[in-house]
Amino acid sequence: MSLPPIEIETAPNPTASIVLMHGLGADGNDFVPIAQQLDLRSVGPVRFVFPNAPVMPVTINGGYRMPAWYDILGTDLAKREDEAGLRNSQAIIEGLIANEKARGIAAGRIVVAGFSQGCAMALMTGLRHSERLAGIVGMSGYLPLAGMLAAERSPANQDVPIFLAHGTADPVVAIDRATASRDALVALGYDVQWHQYPMPHSVCMEEVADINAFLLRVLAA
Repeated sequence: MSLPPIEIETAPNPTASIVLMHGLGADGNDFVPIAQQLDLRSVGPVRFVFPNAPVMPVTINGGYRMPAWYDILGTDLAKREDEAGLRNSQAIIEGLIANEKARGIAAGRIVVAGFSQGCAMALMTGLRHSERLAGIVGMSGYLPLAGMLAAERSPANQDVPIFLAHGTADPVVAIDRATASRDALVALGYDVQWHQYPMPHSVCMEEVADINAFLLRVLAA
């Protein structure tokens, strides 16, 4: 089980939603300060949804229980993946998207975004979602279950704009893993906007400004 998501609305009666997933060991509060730095007034009222990942034992951390979207089985993120955990969290995020639709936000006004494990979940869910979303934002993460995407992807999101950003000095998710993910997406025909910054496994102000510009573009009326 996970805690209910944190929600922040920039003004009453939102007309767009951004579902933003945190990284391993963090919680829904982690990206509230980043979201508060964005200026999206020109696209109308926005609802930010910050989900909390389930708490589970994480193998690479000695089985210690912490908020995680899926288990990390080893340092090679590509070779041994927790497919069951990934699909379980995909269902959680699909439920959040469905909830936004039920509250009157069209799929084309919903962005899925995330950092690290949250980036993996944004790509995992967004590229398989049955209706065209507004965009996908991935920070300091990678494409999970990359070999399955061609068979499982949704035609509706073949042209969804994708923002990917990474730090050149990231010691947690090596930039080579991120560029391989970018290249895999480009090879499948996706529109990927790639950014890299001289930073570790974190977020920088230049990145926030670039994300702001991306969101203004994909959520423009």
